[in-house]
Amino acid sequence: MHILITGGAGFIGVRLARRLLSDNRLTTASGPQPISKLTLLDQVAATGLPNDPRIRIVAGNAADPALIGPLVADADVVYHLAAVVSVAAEHDFDLGMGVNLHGTLALLEACRKTGRKPLFIKASSAAVYGGPLPAAVGEETALFPQTSYGMQKVVGEHLVDDYSRKGFVDGRSLRLPTIVVRPGAPNLAASSFASSLVREPLMGRAYVCPVPPETPVCLLSVRRVVDSFVHAASLTPAALGHTRAIQLPGLTMTVAEMVGALGEIGGKAAVARLSFSPQAEIITIVKGWPVRFTTTRSAPLGFRADTSAKQIIADFVADELDGKVAP
Repeated sequence: MHILITGGAGFIGVRLARRLLSDNRLTTASGPQPISKLTLLDQVAATGLPNDPRIRIVAGNAADPALIGPLVADADVVYHLAAVVSVAAEHDFDLGMGVNLHGTLALLEACRKTGRKPLFIKASSAAVYGGPLPAAVGEETALFPQTSYGMQKVVGEHLVDDYSRKGFVDGRSLRLPTIVVRPGAPNLAASSFASSLVREPLMGRAYVCPVPPETPVCLLSVRRVVDSFVHAASLTPAALGHTRAIQLPGLTMTVAEMVGALGEIGGKAAVARLSFSPQAEIITIVKGWPVRFTTTRSAPLGFRADTSAKQIIADFVADELDGKVAP
């Protein structure tokens, strides 16, 4: 089996690659399949991977048909994670459209031209929702995104649905809640604050949070999102039914509750490094997102949420900080 991961240098892409290499196989609807080749495509070369002869690292534009055509030609599974994140897509409309919408279409077209019907698993987002919302949202909720990023994700989902209906790919679109705790430096995702308010203090750095403590958020851990991408490959088309979009479950809490969990892991010193200075642009975007998701579809399909913020933070310390936090 050949697996292609776009956005392969990103934190989810790298951790998904590590998981797949460790498992040595991916279970699809046809059963466990040994992994013979793993290609990671991104604008920059992926790092932090084991020395494994099955890995091929490619640096380039995931929206370039000339580049992606040969990569997709013999791919059995495509994980499409490449994206321009929310604030960046809002600031640069052309860039967001080029990568998030036209890039997805180019990749689906490359898959169609192979005639092989690869498994196509796409990262979508809870940003597809917007406007007046019910207490909990799910696949039955009408989609009225309030950002260009959200619109691009909605169109991408519809493309995956239609290319699956036509038999060009066997698609799934996973709507992600806010993923925490992202390693590395803060980025231009509006949700970046949820990781930064944990990561920076634990690493001994001050952080100014752009949303107030009472802000509600819905979280999914890095471990759990990787589990979800692996699990999605095992589902049958019949189990998915009328839509290939799946809203992943999340754990809802306020920023203040996250800070409480931070204190349990990092102590008073970590909490003291955190301060608040609200930023209107970030608050507006975040307020447009739902904070509770239904599990009427995801739970029967086998997707799981995290159990606590404390466990999410403890896993981050174990996975990314070698079990140590700054004093």
